Amino acid sequence: MSGTGAAKVEIRDATPEDAAAACHVLRESISQLCVADHGNDPVMLNAWLANKTPAIVAGWTRQKANSLLLAVEGNAVLAVGSVTDAGEITLNYVAPEARFRGVSRALLRALEARAAERGNCRCTLTSTETAHRFYQSAGYIDDGAPTRKFGTSSGYPMSKEIVAES
Repeated sequence: MSGTGAAKVEIRDATPEDAAAACHVLRESISQLCVADHGNDPVMLNAWLANKTPAIVAGWTRQKANSLLLAVEGNAVLAVGSVTDAGEITLNYVAPEARFRGVSRALLRALEARAAERGNCRCTLTSTETAHRFYQSAGYIDDGAPTRKFGTSSGYPMSKEIVAES
């Protein structure tokens, strides 16, 4: 798979050794790309970033009933995503320098495929304001009233029917 104008991008399972690089992508993506959600409010931003540490991310790689996936190009981590065995997408963040290259969409397809492999026919997620249109363009529909998360203006519960690839 390749992003627009990009070399080969590989989607793979994260390992504990990937934690520092994955954590860096999460923190940079939230800090730089999700300004519409946190408004550069340090209290809100710190709350959102509080569990984005290498030790916690390393723990996510070992969680049962959860898949932490990375989009990588060479040795560089470009995006981090996570999906539970119940089909809930809990992370999908892209490095600022990889934005608009198709990396997030490729990672989202991989997360949906993993959910389907685990027997799900539907994925759910809570979208940020920043990513709401992205998920709508990928076939997700709003699934309830917006909620507040980490004090942000809104999180959008969304869902999409998925099918396993034959």
